[in-house]
Amino acid sequence: MPANIPSTFFGWVQFLLNKYGDMFLRGTGVTLLVALSGTALGFLLGLLVAIVRTIPLPKGSSLRRLPLRAVHFLLNVYIEVFRGTPMIVQSMVIYYGSMMAGIIQRGAPVLPAAIFIVSINTGAYMAEIIRGGIISVDAGQKEAATAIGMTHWQAMVKVVLPQAVRNIMPSIGNEFVVNIKDSSVLNVISLNELYFTGKGAAGTYGRYFEAFFVIACIYLVLTFTVTRLLRLLERKMDGSKNYTIYGSQSDSHSSITIHEGEEA
Repeated sequence: MPANIPSTFFGWVQFLLNKYGDMFLRGTGVTLLVALSGTALGFLLGLLVAIVRTIPLPKGSSLRRLPLRAVHFLLNVYIEVFRGTPMIVQSMVIYYGSMMAGIIQRGAPVLPAAIFIVSINTGAYMAEIIRGGIISVDAGQKEAATAIGMTHWQAMVKVVLPQAVRNIMPSIGNEFVVNIKDSSVLNVISLNELYFTGKGAAGTYGRYFEAFFVIACIYLVLTFTVTRLLRLLERKMDGSKNYTIYGSQSDSHSSITIHEGEEA
């Protein structure tokens, strides 16, 4: 024990920040890396799953429909399993199960496993979020794209998804914020993220309240900052509130400026 032991709450907070500040920063970096990578990869996985699940069953014999039905069934199982079980349990099953099966070796880096776990967990949620966004787009959009000769994939990528992604941006941002907080459960596989770092600092001096007060403040700063940045991104995607329609009338060019809330 050092000679200058603090005697007040904020004295301990300052003491822990001075002594473990670098560890807290590293833990914060790992938390952001896992949350950002897991959300991005989970979005791509969920996007693929959602597109496949919206493929209409082919008309005709059951033999043509059977493969797609089987794929839909497997994707539904994936979504239900990962949405219906806690990430902390998934972490234990996937990480230690892979170790027992010889897929990964003991002492292997934990970070890739952590990103994989967050990605497939997020993918299950994103699949439903994106599917809801696709459904929210007017059906006539896809019908029009199909009418001009686009395939299902072309209609999705060029017509439906750009509109769907804008509609679900708040949900995607919310999933990112959730992953920042839920990455704390990965301490069960000894990932040196923010919570794991705080637990180590707290145990050294037995000052759990002060240590986790610091951790809580860091999480709050992270989530608050990310939320504000995502709102700015949403406003950017909305575009300008005013726009101009250019046209011609009586062979002379004319333009009409439309303000938000007005009709042409």
